[in-house]
Amino acid sequence: MTRKIRAALSRGHDEATVESLRRDSKFAVEYLNGVLEDGDEQELMVALRRVAEAFGGVPKLADKTKLNATTLYRTLSRKGNPELRSMTTMLRAMGLRLAVRPL
Repeated sequence: MTRKIRAALSRGHDEATVESLRRDSKFAVEYLNGVLEDGDEQELMVALRRVAEAFGGVPKLADKTKLNATTLYRTLSRKGNPELRSMTTMLRAMGLRLAVRPL
């Protein structure tokens, strides 16, 4: 087996998810909505970090949002707890926004 094929076969779930998010921004929207619907705060922070990675990574997001990269890494950790203002700023930088829908 060639090295390239072996690397593709051994790709992790996070890496595959980030790659899918990078290719399709509509998938990113559905992915986050699914986590909001079925997940908890920890899962949401992980999902937001994956989306941030797909859209250029935390350093690029920090530049776009004018937020501190170290703070963003902490915010997007499993134990992160962003303020609404920070969340809105991050999402806007990724071309997304929060919305409310009826049940």
